[in-house]
Amino acid sequence: MSFENPVFVAVDRPDLEGAEDLMRSLAAHVGGIKLGLEFFMARGPEGVQRMARLGLPIFLDAKLHDIPNTVAGAMRGVVALPVRMVTLHAIGGLDMMRAAVAVANDSEQQPWVLAVTVLTSLDQTDLQATGQSGTATTQALRLAELALRAGCHGIVCSPLEVAALRAAFGKEPKLVVPGVRPKAGGDDQKRTLDPVETLAAGADRLVIGRPITAAADPVAAARAIALDLEAA
Repeated sequence: MSFENPVFVAVDRPDLEGAEDLMRSLAAHVGGIKLGLEFFMARGPEGVQRMARLGLPIFLDAKLHDIPNTVAGAMRGVVALPVRMVTLHAIGGLDMMRAAVAVANDSEQQPWVLAVTVLTSLDQTDLQATGQSGTATTQALRLAELALRAGCHGIVCSPLEVAALRAAFGKEPKLVVPGVRPKAGGDDQKRTLDPVETLAAGADRLVIGRPITAAADPVAAARAIALDLEAA
């Protein structure tokens, strides 16, 4: 590709061989690999090491959330792995995020620490049920401000919050965006947008899973998205 492909494929499956075969086939058409909890709980650090040998940058979507001391300890394990990005939940608070960032910044890998704001599977009704006031955008802005104060390198948000975060915080924070869908789908993602619109709004990286991995032809699906992004 003649541009830096921003698409990280969400590999949410427990079988290592299948994950490796999939990513070998997609490597020429994507920018990186996102490994989530399903993969990590099944394959652990060794699985991350194996996937990194494919030559694509690794995004470990660990979503760390615990007391500061525990998260700092977990982050020490993360930075021993070949990962470029790792997530924690912003709702864990300022001290927790600061503890994680301190470990990451003091490591050789120095991965981006990304704070998850509002999961893309949640809508306004879901937020109200958990006692959170305001809109999803209000909550994302609130948590993003806290995360950046803690020193996090970037934010994870839905496509619908990207423009508001850029307006509030400028170009500096990295915005990594899941819930990206070439077409509206009937899955558990509720706050979505298509790849070109998401990138145009100011996203740095796009996380795309099932529209590629569950497609009848994953390679064709990934190639089509890459070509659309390059043309835009």
